[in-house]
Amino acid sequence: MTAQVAATRAPAVAATRASGKRPFTWGRQLVLQIVCIAIAVTVLFPMVWILAMSLDPRNIARPDSLFPPGASLDAYARVIAQPTLNPVSFIRLALNSVIIAVLISAASVTIGAFAAYAFSRLQFRGREFLMIAILAVLMLPAVAALAPLFVMLGKFQVGTFNLRSSLFGVALAVTASQLPFAIWNIKGYLDTIPRELEEAATVDGASRFQTFRLVILPLATPVLAVTAFFGFIAGWTEFQFSYLFLIGDTQNWTLAMALNGMVGQYAASTPWSSFAAFSILVALPVMLVYILLQKYIVSGLAIGGVKG
Repeated sequence: MTAQVAATRAPAVAATRASGKRPFTWGRQLVLQIVCIAIAVTVLFPMVWILAMSLDPRNIARPDSLFPPGASLDAYARVIAQPTLNPVSFIRLALNSVIIAVLISAASVTIGAFAAYAFSRLQFRGREFLMIAILAVLMLPAVAALAPLFVMLGKFQVGTFNLRSSLFGVALAVTASQLPFAIWNIKGYLDTIPRELEEAATVDGASRFQTFRLVILPLATPVLAVTAFFGFIAGWTEFQFSYLFLIGDTQNWTLAMALNGMVGQYAASTPWSSFAAFSILVALPVMLVYILLQKYIVSGLAIGGVKG
């Protein structure tokens, strides 16, 4: 029996040694399992903590148990009924956040895809300078553009409509900070798509725009999904521009602004149960969007698209 086991394990051990990898011993496996469990606990514990806080009717900042006595969903009901003291509903706040997030996501993907294709495939004067300039903007924090955008957008006035004091103004400001990342992210992926695919489409009579729309974009679906996801997160969690531009109009407030408004001047004045419930409700849409785009984010369609 011992000889049969040794004979069975011999090919696996030989293959492991041939690949240059160390044998996966029981001791090493135990250490890796302990490390993985420690990482999982570190990541999941804050989530369980905030969930316990949202279910705790005692409204305390530091729950003494992960299973609070008398746990209920009253905090969620209060948040949905009246998130803050301001006369604005939860549905209105969510709708404003959705508008900003969708606008930023769509603009980042659309403008970023066209610009990235131009930098990846076209040769024109000033190409290298523009790429370096976009990279330089990417290295600057978004808060550095607050003052210039506040002045520039405030000058756009049509009747009673002021671009700075609108959801579209916030979306435009955040898109300006997201575009450098979108362009460089998409360009890096487009560089991996073989040019032979475009040449074959051109030989078949496709125009450059048809090649871009029918060949490049389908192959670039994973990177477009990643860019759209990051754009959605940027818009959904955006606070700085919204607070500066929309603070005077509560009907244009976003979920992030309302969540910040729940924090009192002193910690004792904060409704911790409602605050925790509100935080979970704000985080759920991001999780849902990730689940919907997960198969595109983790997949790769371009590498190996052309056989030698």
